[in-house]
Amino acid sequence: MLFSGLLSDDLLHRLRSDLRTIYGERRAVQERNGIGDGMEGTCHHLLGANNAMDEFVASLPLHTFIHGFFNGPYILNSFGGFINEATASNGYIGAIHRDVRTFSRDFRLMLNMLVMLDDFTVENGATHLVSKSHNASEKPTTDAFQAAAIQATGVAGDILMFDSRLWHAAGRNGTDMPRRALTLTFTRPFFKPQLDYPRFLGDAYAAALPPQVRQVLGYDARVPASIEEFYQPPERRAYKSDQG
Repeated sequence: MLFSGLLSDDLLHRLRSDLRTIYGERRAVQERNGIGDGMEGTCHHLLGANNAMDEFVASLPLHTFIHGFFNGPYILNSFGGFINEATASNGYIGAIHRDVRTFSRDFRLMLNMLVMLDDFTVENGATHLVSKSHNASEKPTTDAFQAAAIQATGVAGDILMFDSRLWHAAGRNGTDMPRRALTLTFTRPFFKPQLDYPRFLGDAYAAALPPQVRQVLGYDARVPASIEEFYQPPERRAYKSDQG
């Protein structure tokens, strides 16, 4: 589903600027650790700098929709960004893929949120998706994918939500302007996230958050790390009883 006009021009401007800054930081780590090839334009886990990214999650749009998709509580599984430029290889983002590797048939494990920071057009490589392919356990052939895929076009500020079992791929940008997006995924609380956000962000970060945001970031679905942490009354347990 495509939801239109959810972000203000001011927030869009700051998200674009912060994405470029964070990309430079993450890119340096990718190259330093020898995994730069095929990762051009991608950056991961954008929280923690107390900038527009943190603001976006703190006022998360479509919370009611996400909660309804899972019919209950959910947590942030990953928060990434992509800068699609004509000079980029598109790497793994451009390959046909789905963002959850376990095929769960009718049981919903993960939901994708694609936040359009620029207009998404056919010319600049709007994301290709195959409708109803969340019902298919096997990856489609390239020919089958290309024959069935549609492109998710929209304008800056639109948000696309789709079941993470859907087969999709980033398109190739044929223009001289970047096409930027935020890519978030959400899961049921018992599903292991890509990054341990509570440990990554710390308790001080969480202290100023409202309860709903703390819960979405996984602070109510942590695994105890000691016997002392395990034996606690309900209100102090690392994994709360209402998290599924």
